[in-house]
Formats: sequence, structure tokens, C-alpha cells
Amino acid sequence: MGKRAWVVWSAGLLAYVVAVLNRTSLGVSGLDAADRFHVAPGVLSSFVVLQVVVYAAAQIPAGLLLDRYGSRAMIVTGGLLMAGGQFALALTESLPAAMAARALLGLGDAFTFISVLRLVPYWFPERQVPLVNQLTGICGQLGQVLSALPFLAVLLGHGWTTAYLSAAALGVLTVVLALTLVRNTPSPRRYRSARVARMRSAGISDTWHNLRTVWMRPGTRLGFYIHMGSQFSVTVFTLMWGVPYLTAAQGLSRSAAGAMLVVSVATAIIAGVIIGIVTGRRPHRRSRLVLAIISSNALIWTIVLALPGPAPLWLLVVLVVVISIGGPGSMVGFDFARSFNPSSILGTAQGVVNMGGFVASLLVIQAMGLIIGATGGYSFESFRLAWCVQYVVWGLTALAILISRRKTRRTVGDIEESRYLLEYFDPADEPRSRRRAN
Repeated sequence: MGKRAWVVWSAGLLAYVVAVLNRTSLGVSGLDAADRFHVAPGVLSSFVVLQVVVYAAAQIPAGLLLDRYGSRAMIVTGGLLMAGGQFALALTESLPAAMAARALLGLGDAFTFISVLRLVPYWFPERQVPLVNQLTGICGQLGQVLSALPFLAVLLGHGWTTAYLSAAALGVLTVVLALTLVRNTPSPRRYRSARVARMRSAGISDTWHNLRTVWMRPGTRLGFYIHMGSQFSVTVFTLMWGVPYLTAAQGLSRSAAGAMLVVSVATAIIAGVIIGIVTGRRPHRRSRLVLAIISSNALIWTIVLALPGPAPLWLLVVLVVVISIGGPGSMVGFDFARSFNPSSILGTAQGVVNMGGFVASLLVIQAMGLIIGATGGYSFESFRLAWCVQYVVWGLTALAILISRRKTRRTVGDIEESRYLLEYFDPADEPRSRRRAN
């Protein structure tokens, strides 16, 4: 069973790696896209914003569908959507068609990550779940390496169409592997019978009831705010404003700014393993760890933004390292979703949590863009003022974490989380790791 669990997880993980490749492929082909679609940089950036908007908006529907149809069907559907989007991008020269293709990519991407996470508690023992969740998040970032190296090499050597057709073909390969290797649970017959029962009884009123039930659980809200407060800073930095800030405001070269992104990925990998081990051994200290991460993010930005001029290189490296810990820190939010929701609606809970960081990122990206535009463009002072928007999110999320943590503790009291979960579990649909634990 142990080897089979790793095979199932690896097949799902490959689908997520390719999803990250698809997500970041436009970032390395931006100049080629500008030439191909004859657009200005401002319009080109809307490709990224549109994809993230679709990704964030699709989280709750994706979670509801995941609870109803299972990880395997959702990974396959997501892979087909992304492959179709990359295929359309490979052949079209129309801007509206390209925008629609990127929206399709965002939708398929939304289906993939939470579907892979949902496999973990079914296939792995309870003590391994936090670490495997962290490994899922950090190994998925290998997709960014694939877009920066082999994808870019194909793009430069063989052109736009070949590069994007290759990405589409890789997506099809992940679909085939998912169909062949991925199974929702180690006991497919019991899972199918429970799923059929849920589908027969599921209606619109039941769907809204499940969604409301998920959100009303303090543990879900705690996971949502944890994801929101810890993830957004590094997401805003790597997805949109980091490179312009480092080059235009801090005076680094483009190659040096690119090296900072490599530092970010390396930091996330190391921090993810450490956080996974710590949270697995000390589950009742998870929220304290996240509050420390949020505080360190705010502190390092305060130090950098307080300087009257550009920061020294070593301080910028420290900045990137500290904020990059927020990425794996946000994965703790999914751990709370798993701990305080029954498996029958775990996908919905994970979708709700996953919205947190991306909603905050979109709001900060948009607010920073407005501030930079209103204060004179890409200057040191404009960026310094724009980055201050982050303090609003940190303050609100830290307060929300403290409130929801208190409510969670009051709900559970001194009872073990597994006993709290027994009130909500359908035994026929319970993950293997929790059946063993109990």
C-alpha cells in the first residue's frame, strides 16, 4: 500500500507540475506574445490578471465538484482544459481568442491543485499528511523551472507554435497517466457507493447548505485567513511587481532580479520541508507558526521600506528569503481545512481556503497598480508607497486569525481533533489515515 500511495500521489503531482508550467509559460514568452498579438505591455499584463481572477473565482465551484466527482475526474478535466488552452494559444493570432485560452488555463489550473491535495489524507497515514501536503506545494514549483528552461529553449529554437503545442502534448500525457494511475481512495468500491449516495441526494439547496456549513466552521475560516495572510506578499512579488520593483526602484539588473526569483523558489523548497515536519509533530502550534511568518514578513518590509534610498543587495536577498517562507506557510491553511471538515466536503473546504491568498493577491496587485500610476510611474517613492498596502491585509488577517483561532478552540475545547471529526464523518467515506488513527 505504501508504494501504491506514492505512485498515485506522483501521478497527481505531475499534473500539478504541468499546471504550474502552463501558469508561468506566458511569463517567459511575454515579448513573443507582445509581438504575436500586437499589444502594449499594459494589455499584456491583463493576461496574467485574467488567469488569476478565473483561478480564484473557480475555487469554490471546483471544490464542490471535487466533493461530488472525486480527484481523478477533476485532475483529468483540469488537464484537458489546460491542454485545450495551450493548443488554442499555439495556433491563434487573435487577441480575444488568446484571452479566452488563458481563462481556460486558469479554470483547469483551479481544478488541479486542490484535487491533488485531496488524495493525500486518503492514501497516507495521518502523521505524514502535513509533510506530503508541503511536498505537493513545493514540488509543484518545478513547473516554473520547466517553463524557464526547456519550454523557453523550445520557444527560442523552434518558435511559438511548437513550444505551446509541446506544452499541450505534455498536458495530454498527464491526463493519460491520471486515468491510468490515479485512484480516489484505496477502497474504490466503498468510495463509489458513498459518492453515488451523495450525488443522488445532492441538489442546489444541499450544495449551498454544504458551502455554508464549511464556512461556518471556525477551523475553515482559520485556514482561509492563514492562507490569505501568509501567501499574498510573495505572490504579488513573484507574479507581478517583484521584478519591476527590483529593477526600476532598487537598480538591479534583469539577470540579478531573475536570480532573486531562483532564491525564492529554493527558499520555499527548504522552508516547506521544515514546516511540514514541524506542523506534523506539533499540530497544536500551527497558528502560532503562521503568525510568526506574517510578523516576519511585515518586519522585513518595514526595514526595507524605511530606507531613504535603495537597499543593499544583502538586505534584498533577506527580503526575498523571508517573504518566500510565506508560500509554504500558507499550506498550513489546508491542514486546518483537513482537520476540521469531514472528508465528504473536504474539497469544498480546500477550495474556500485556497481563495484566501489569491483574492488578497489580486486586491494588492490592483491597488499597487493604481498607486504607482497615480504617483508618477515606476519610481522609488511610488513603489515604496504602493508596497504599504500590504500592511492593511496583514493587520486584518492577523486579527481574523486570532478571532477564528479562539472560536476554534472554544468549539473543540480540549478534545482531540479526531474526536471532533467523528461527529461529522460518514464512516463509508472516511480517509484511510483517519480510520487507522481511530
